[in-house]
Amino acid sequence: MKLIQNYLTKSDCYQSGRKITVKGLMIHSVGCPQPKASAFMNNWNKSGANACVHAIVEPDGDVYQILPWNHRGWHCGGVGNNTHIGVELTEPSTIRYTGGANWTETGDGSNTKKHVLATYKYAVELFAYLCKQYKLNPLADGVIISHSEGCKRGIASNRGDVEHIWNRFGLTMAQFRKDIKAKMNGGADSGNGSDTSSYTKIMGKSVATVEQMRAYIRKKNLSVEQSVLDMIPLYLSEGEAEGVRGDISFAQSCLETGNFGFSQSAVMLEQNNFAGMGVTQNGMKGLSFETPQMGIRCQVQHLKAYACEDGLKNENIDPRFRYVTRDSAPYVEWLGIQENPQGKGWAAGAGYGAKILTILKNIIGDAGNSSGNEEKPEQPVKPLSGFVKVFYKGKDGLNVRTAPCMGGNVDQVVFDGIYTVVGISADGQWYKLKSGLYITTGKEYVQFMEKLPEMSSYMVKVNIPDLNIRKGPGTDHARTGQFTGVGVFTIVEEAEGKGASKWGLLKSYQKERNGWIALDYAVRV
Repeated sequence: MKLIQNYLTKSDCYQSGRKITVKGLMIHSVGCPQPKASAFMNNWNKSGANACVHAIVEPDGDVYQILPWNHRGWHCGGVGNNTHIGVELTEPSTIRYTGGANWTETGDGSNTKKHVLATYKYAVELFAYLCKQYKLNPLADGVIISHSEGCKRGIASNRGDVEHIWNRFGLTMAQFRKDIKAKMNGGADSGNGSDTSSYTKIMGKSVATVEQMRAYIRKKNLSVEQSVLDMIPLYLSEGEAEGVRGDISFAQSCLETGNFGFSQSAVMLEQNNFAGMGVTQNGMKGLSFETPQMGIRCQVQHLKAYACEDGLKNENIDPRFRYVTRDSAPYVEWLGIQENPQGKGWAAGAGYGAKILTILKNIIGDAGNSSGNEEKPEQPVKPLSGFVKVFYKGKDGLNVRTAPCMGGNVDQVVFDGIYTVVGISADGQWYKLKSGLYITTGKEYVQFMEKLPEMSSYMVKVNIPDLNIRKGPGTDHARTGQFTGVGVFTIVEEAEGKGASKWGLLKSYQKERNGWIALDYAVRV
């Protein structure tokens, strides 16, 4: 790191001369494909500029200090300006924003990864330097935070950085804090963006309990099948047999199956395949197993193939075990091909390991802070009774979040349908759903209703014996495992959805709204 002092003396922020008592450091990402700090320095060093941070980090190691550390910066749009030093990371020229915090890469992506890992490395060095200077403990609660974490705490504006960039490369704020601490203690960098000594090893004993895993899945999937709850102990017993952390394999299953709702999943519950085993390309059905135990055993064995070179204790039932480069991904962070130093791994999607760790930490209740408790958003939520109707047509569904801000984790989506509302965020931008998740307001595809629309119920006749009943209106919702059979049934609500021109809610499922049939296979009587 080369620290270059270049104060922006013409900026209104500098000239205001306000001082702060430094209590923490906040990390930001500039929010546009610009790798040079000079672009921002030139824009801010004038009267009328409405932003200014303390430092900007470039990937070559140049760090420009543009405000004295104890000056009040204009970096987070909230009261965090009064307590935290703000540092911006430049972003690679090889990305393109597609809306909000969403972005895509241009080229082969190698420059993007190189830039992100380099700025991460120099940010660790800078933050370690500042923590020593101001006698800050980087692992203490609220000392080292991202802009999005500041939003959750109610001290910063609604932004998703830096996680919106880091997640694709297996980088997390929890790891960032640990790397800063290691750097302060003289720890060496591994060359992969962080000190792997504090990465999460796949081999070992589970930390989460059966009760914690059941509580997590009940919260995330209100209609989870009882068979799923019953099989959760198998993750621990099968993991114990092979020395693999069973709670990691369970967290992976939650990711792969959409929290066992199997929406957008390549496999279904009856296949007893909870990790996409055998799905090597889009459109493949994947393997099927006679029992949940055998499906979980295969998954555990496949994880062991990546995690170490030890032999299996049980008979090998994983047909793809022999194709794995042994010991190529001993850490969860390296399970994604894009984040793996050898270019190996379980999945090609960006940030695969980081997503598993996010789920695992939510199961355990550890979001990476020093107290071991998950950070909770401090923005108050006011009670509100009603419903929202979603008209979203995106094929991947509408993101819902775990906190009322853009920084909230995204681990579920909703499709067209009606959802119960129990609250609204103080800024009016987020509805709180009955499930505890948050959905955006003010969009044309999200309509609030004080009460359910009135519709006269009617009867339909079904003439086929195997018409599936699904948990939501569409083939992208999981099947309940039940069929209507031939007969006459009462429909109490209609909705649009994938796979049929219209879907109907059966009266017997009206209370929980989790029993829908395709009306194309029914005749109104």
